[in-house]
Amino acid sequence: MMYNTLTDVTATHFLECILKINLLDSIDRGPFFTKPALDNTLCSLTVSKKGLRLTRESHAMNISARRRRQLLQILPFGLISMLFGLVYAIVEQGILGNATSYPSTGNPYTFNPFFGTSLSLAAGLLGGSVEVLILNKRFRRNSFFVKIVAKTLIYTIVIGIMTLSISAIGHAYELQTHPFDLRVLRFAINFMFSFAFLSIEAYFGMGVAVSLFYLEVSDNMGQGVLFNFLTGKYHRPIDEARIFMFLDMKDSTAIAEEFGHVKYFRMLREYYADITPAIIDHGGEIYQYVGDEVVVSWPLAKGRHNNNCLECFFAMKEALALQKEKYKTRYGVVPTFKAGLHMGQVTTGEIGVIKKDIIFSGDVLNTTARIQGLCNTHEVDLLTSRRLINALNLGKEFRQRPLGEVEIRGRHGKVYLLTVEKLA
Repeated sequence: MMYNTLTDVTATHFLECILKINLLDSIDRGPFFTKPALDNTLCSLTVSKKGLRLTRESHAMNISARRRRQLLQILPFGLISMLFGLVYAIVEQGILGNATSYPSTGNPYTFNPFFGTSLSLAAGLLGGSVEVLILNKRFRRNSFFVKIVAKTLIYTIVIGIMTLSISAIGHAYELQTHPFDLRVLRFAINFMFSFAFLSIEAYFGMGVAVSLFYLEVSDNMGQGVLFNFLTGKYHRPIDEARIFMFLDMKDSTAIAEEFGHVKYFRMLREYYADITPAIIDHGGEIYQYVGDEVVVSWPLAKGRHNNNCLECFFAMKEALALQKEKYKTRYGVVPTFKAGLHMGQVTTGEIGVIKKDIIFSGDVLNTTARIQGLCNTHEVDLLTSRRLINALNLGKEFRQRPLGEVEIRGRHGKVYLLTVEKLA
């Protein structure tokens, strides 16, 4: 019977799967059978007290995590713009009724909400692409207010130029002349100061401001947090498996005392800016900044894929190494870090009354923090639990060094630790 089930699942969903047997969550075991899935899909066979359970984990990782994040940032621009375009088309129809032309321009009018919303969607996606890929980087160091106001003005001017151009071309077509005809130019100037034009500018400028506000608030709250709040994903607490990395800057106390608070904060800001791309590229989610410590998290499937959680650590090391001369010149010191990695079950949900947040709760966070705290004891930059290592598929480019079982303060039972090196 199990053979038929596996055959059906394989034929329907994927070519090959990884079967992994876990007898109990509390026991660390290696994979029973491991083979890479051809379509980046994993299948887990779990044995528990309740019986057998087959779980399919899908990894749509055909594009990089950074590109995926950029697409998710661009998409709201298109959707918000499309919504504003639809509302505008409906309101316009309510005002003009059976009219066949616009009173302010004389251009022909036909109620076509599909065309209007499609055009708004395309314009929004185009504007979102410009914002995420170009303008957002140029305004990164500006305050929240300056970014919203300045960029709203820029986009509103662009919308105005496009609106004038389309109206002028339409008027030139009606007169059967070219757009630079004096009559067309006179019409464009008169239209630019009309109430109709100003209302269009104000309305779609508001749409731009809403899109920018959503992007900025989403970035400030963290990857996906605002979307999760809006969709209510964690309104009711849920249990999920996650990987955590606690990353702490070395010798931070001594550096802070030597630099002073302001200079140290400037370096800390650059330090976080330099390691963040590596976190994004490897699908990590920044959960918290706590002084000079950052907590990174992955859903289990995403963190296991291509050993993202481990690769992220070494990518951050490389990113800081590339900026070594910059730090030496500006601060006379090159920041380095140590990290602890672990995996386990957490309860995720919204919490708070005056200030709401989405938090993770579970023993895995305390354990990961304690693991990171043992890096100095073992004189290594990276410590990870054997449980996590057994869940990954390390190739020849990694070398493991077992460190044995250790007591973790605040936790019953010992944890087997290893350090991992990436070979050149």
